[in-house]
Amino acid sequence: MLELGFVSAILPDLSLDEVLTFAQQSGYECVEIMCWPVGKAERRYAGVTHIDVNSFEAAQVLDLCAARHVKISGLGYYPNPLAPDPAEAQTYTDHIRKVILAARKLNLPVVNTFIGRDWTRSVEDNWPRFLSTWKPLIAFAEDHGVNIGIENCPMLFTADEWPGGKNLGTTPAIWRRMFEAIPSKNFGLNYDPSHMVWQQMDYLRPLREFSSRLHHIHLKDARLDRDKLNEVGILAHPLQYHTPKLPGFGEVNWGKFFSVLTDCGYSGPVCVEVEDRAYEGSLATRQASLTQCHSYLRQFVPKH
Repeated sequence: MLELGFVSAILPDLSLDEVLTFAQQSGYECVEIMCWPVGKAERRYAGVTHIDVNSFEAAQVLDLCAARHVKISGLGYYPNPLAPDPAEAQTYTDHIRKVILAARKLNLPVVNTFIGRDWTRSVEDNWPRFLSTWKPLIAFAEDHGVNIGIENCPMLFTADEWPGGKNLGTTPAIWRRMFEAIPSKNFGLNYDPSHMVWQQMDYLRPLREFSSRLHHIHLKDARLDRDKLNEVGILAHPLQYHTPKLPGFGEVNWGKFFSVLTDCGYSGPVCVEVEDRAYEGSLATRQASLTQCHSYLRQFVPKH
């Protein structure tokens, strides 16, 4: 059965135990735990560390989960492993390996991340870097019994990410090519339907074609301002016409989404990812957003 959870990035002020306690009190069954290196955040929702993979005790983390009756759905770390600076990119891939090792110690099924991209170059020009970076990373994950879930966010919102975005794995055509080049079953998707909405794409069709590659699901909605889109066009910075929202406040039909998702045989974690600025004013409003999402989504994901 599906397990309803949330992404811990929205609660950076809380400790791991406090995150798990809140999840238990709110009725969630799991949490995707952020594992950024300790230090300064690179962007919004980044830099959150609820498990420091350089210094944690697996037994202690597992005891906390058992005490709170909340699972960890997977570990999350979302950098740009194909950054143009090789030294920067190496720092990111080294940490991805550490997160994979942490998942293995915790007996977790998945690490969620981005493929990355040199945003100044085409998909074709990025391809050699993709192969040289990700073939060994996927082999490493496979050797340790861990799946890699690639989130499909284009990371193309602001001027510093223009024009290509900082994540290559964004469309069915690219996923198909990625999985042909690296056919390991440990290589798959952390699928978020909202990223298809603002790309003007069908968010249900990929569930069917890539059902065997669904390792994790993010639940986020998106609202498109059609009047603004008619003014600026699709080549404008997407945040000019696109707004991330809580599930139910955007254009995703969640009844249809869960209907197709369950028909495809998926029975893993489905985790709310809060990136709705209307709820970011305080810890209390961010927690309230998760409580609201839990109430809304339980009509599609029965508690078990």
